[in-house]
Amino acid sequence: MTTDASKSAGTQAKGGKSPRTEPGPGPAGRWAAIGTSGLALLPLALLGAAFWFGRLVRPGGDDWCFLPVVRDGGAAGMIGKFFLHDNGRIANALLVIGYGAFGVPGHQWFALVSGVLMLGILWALVASALRSAGLTAPRGLALLVGATTAALLFFATPNPYKAFYWPASSVSHTVAPVLACAAVIPLLRARTRRGRDFALGVAYLAGMFIGTLSEETAIVAVVVLAATLLMSRWALPGAGRTRTRVWCVVAFAGVAVGVAILYLSPGARFRRGRFGADSTSMFGPEALTASLRAFAHVLVTVFTTWQYLGAVAVGVLLGLLVRGGEPGTDVPDGSLRRRPLLLVLVGFLSFLVSGYLCIVVAHPAFGAGAGTASRIWGDFLLLYVLLLVGAGALLGRWLRARRWGIRTATAGVAAVMCAASCVGLAVPLFRLERQMDVRAQRWDRQDRTLREGAARGARVLPYTPVSVSGMLEPFGDHGRRAWPAKCVAQYYRLEKITHSTRLP
Repeated sequence: MTTDASKSAGTQAKGGKSPRTEPGPGPAGRWAAIGTSGLALLPLALLGAAFWFGRLVRPGGDDWCFLPVVRDGGAAGMIGKFFLHDNGRIANALLVIGYGAFGVPGHQWFALVSGVLMLGILWALVASALRSAGLTAPRGLALLVGATTAALLFFATPNPYKAFYWPASSVSHTVAPVLACAAVIPLLRARTRRGRDFALGVAYLAGMFIGTLSEETAIVAVVVLAATLLMSRWALPGAGRTRTRVWCVVAFAGVAVGVAILYLSPGARFRRGRFGADSTSMFGPEALTASLRAFAHVLVTVFTTWQYLGAVAVGVLLGLLVRGGEPGTDVPDGSLRRRPLLLVLVGFLSFLVSGYLCIVVAHPAFGAGAGTASRIWGDFLLLYVLLLVGAGALLGRWLRARRWGIRTATAGVAAVMCAASCVGLAVPLFRLERQMDVRAQRWDRQDRTLREGAARGARVLPYTPVSVSGMLEPFGDHGRRAWPAKCVAQYYRLEKITHSTRLP
C-alpha cells in the first residue's frame, strides 16, 4: 500500500505541489469530529435559548422615538431623521427600518434574526480562514469556534440586554463589527480574477456602509487595516501580499468615504453641537486623560471577566486539531511562522489603540460614563475575542509537537474550559430572562391600557416607567428624567403622558 510520504514524493517528482495534510479517516479523526461537534452543542444551546428569550423584548429607550417615525414617515422619514437631525448615520437608519417597520414584533424577532446572521458570518469567517491557510479541521470545529465567539460577544459584557437584545444599540455596536468581518470572507475565498474583483467591490461598499453605521467600528476597521498593511510584509508572500494590500487600501477608501459622509452631515453637526464636541475638542489634554481613565476601567472589567478564557480554550482546540500548514505542504512558509508572537503583539496593540480611540470618540456624548457604558464596547470586543482565539490557536499548534499525553490532557482541559465558559454565561442570561419576562408582562398590560384610552379619545394619560437592565424610560430617576416622554405620547397618538407610580 502506498504511504502518504511516497505519494508526496511522487507528486513532487512530477513537478506538482505537495498535497494538503488531511485528517485521517481512522478512529482518531472520527473521535475528534464527534468531540468537537458535541462540544459545539453547548454554545449553540446557549445561543438557541437566548434567541428564544428574544420574544420577551419590548421597545424602550430610543425605540420609543424610532417607531412613530417609521410608522408615519416610512423609510424616507427615518433616513431624514438620522441624516438631518440625529447623528448622520444613514446605514444605521436603514437597519432601524428593517426591524422598526414591523413594530413590536420586529423587536421580538430581532434577536433571532440578527443572532443567526452574526453566527453564520462568524462560522463562515473561521471556515474561510482555515481554507485560505490550507488547513483542514474535524467537522464541527469551525462551528464550535464561531458559536463560542458569538456567545462571548453577546453575553460576556456587563449588560447583555443592551449589547444583544436592544436593537438600537445592537445594530451600532454588535452587528456592525460582525458585518465588518463579513467583508473579509470574499477575500479569503477568492481564487479567480473575478473573485478577487468581487472581493474588492465588497470591501469598498462594506467600508462605506460601516462608515455610515458606527463611528467606533469604523475606527477599529481603520486600525486593523493599518496593522494588516504593516504585517503583510512578514505574513504573506509575493502575489498574496500585493492582493491583500490592494484590498486593504480599497477597504480603507470605502471607510473614509463613509465617515466623510457621516461627519459632514447636518445630523452629525447638530449632534456635535448638542454635546459641545465642536467647542471643546475631544482631543484636548483633559478629554484624552479622562478617556484614558475610562478605558482603563474598561480593561480592568474585560481582563477580569473569566468567561473570555473560553476563547483561548477554543483556540487551543483549533490549534491542536487542524491539519496542514506544516513544512512540506503547499502552504507558503513565511517568516511570520518563525515569529508568531509578533502577530499576537501587533494584534493586541491594535486592540488597545482602537479601543482607546473608541472611548475618545464616545466621551463627548457619555462623559464620565464612557467607561461604564458597556453597550459601546462591542465595537472593539469582537477584535479582543478573535485575538484570544488566535493566541490560543498558536499555543495549540506549539503543543502539537509535545508528547501525545500532554496533547490529550491539554485538549481535555480546553474542552472543560469551553463548557465552563458557556455555563458561566448561561447563569446571568437565565436571570436576565426572568427580568425580561416580568417587564414584558407589565409593558403589555400598560400598552393595552394606553391604546384603549387613546381609542376612547383621551389626550393625556398616565405612564408608569417599566425598565430592564438600566434601559431609559420616561420619568426615570424617580420621575426627574422626562425623556423620552414626548416620543411615547407620539407613539400612542396622545398629546402628553404624565408620571404615575402605579401600573394599570
